[in-house]
Amino acid sequence: MPLQRRLPKRGFTNIFKKRYAVVNIRDLARFEEGTVVDRGVLRAAGLVGRQPDGVKLLGNGAIDYPLFIKVNRCSTSARNKIEAAGGRVEIV
Repeated sequence: MPLQRRLPKRGFTNIFKKRYAVVNIRDLARFEEGTVVDRGVLRAAGLVGRQPDGVKLLGNGAIDYPLFIKVNRCSTSARNKIEAAGGRVEIV
């Protein structure tokens, strides 16, 4: 009997899993000060494709001017960096 039939199947594929597009703070440097950055703006800039279920903001990089960001998820370090620069993060 072949090996793949002798060993049991392990785990499963979760059909409800959400895939988030990851955007880092260093990627936001292309936007001007005071810009409202949402999924549409990120998609127009080529940072987010059509497939993901949402956008997650991560804290790699630095920013020194305020931006107003609307994302589905945000890390604590990213939120702290944006708010320290005078910006705001809104979870949609």
